[in-house]
Amino acid sequence: MERSPPDPPIEIETSSTPDASIIWLHGLGASGDDFVPVAHEITRPATRMIFPHAPYRAVTLNGGAVMRAWFDLYSLTGDAPQDESGIAEAAEALCHLVEREHARGLSPGRVVLAGFSQGGAVALHAALHCRQPLAGVMGLSTYLPLHQTVNRDARPGHGGTPAFLAHGSWDPVIHQDSGQRSADLLRIKGFAVEWHSYPMGHTVIPDEIADIRSWLGRILG
Repeated sequence: MERSPPDPPIEIETSSTPDASIIWLHGLGASGDDFVPVAHEITRPATRMIFPHAPYRAVTLNGGAVMRAWFDLYSLTGDAPQDESGIAEAAEALCHLVEREHARGLSPGRVVLAGFSQGGAVALHAALHCRQPLAGVMGLSTYLPLHQTVNRDARPGHGGTPAFLAHGSWDPVIHQDSGQRSADLLRIKGFAVEWHSYPMGHTVIPDEIADIRSWLGRILG
């Protein structure tokens, strides 16, 4: 699959000695800058925030238009084919960022993966496949891709990992049912899932931000 090489991620530190990292993945067609304002609203002291940029690639769902995308999309229906190799590649790259944080002095148990929409799909998939359990994973207005292969491919040993899943009851892009099914699958795999539904579309609202802030405070201290 032809795609551009990735740009270096944006990094923001709230302390010269961070004790935790949050890696945020943006949605389809956006960029790493997209969630910087939201992250500033919910951040905690001594935190490194990392905002990777998806590479540019042609997206089948959008008529082959080239845009930032973590993987190709063919359709938004639940039974549509999925870009298995692209999803796996994006999740592996995200797990490498977790390993880079480990090399910088933070154990994976102090790293949170977070993502919105397509970025959230990568974060949820990566949380099941990274080599070591994480501090937590956050999926906003998203779904767990390749759910048919979860029992076959997911690494064992992630039981009890906190997961925050939030969705809009009016979401016209990814229906809330997909998010709810994903939450149920993660519970089956042993994740400690906190599910939230909000009266919103495919977006993020202040009540959701407040709940994220509270959740991060509980899992990171």
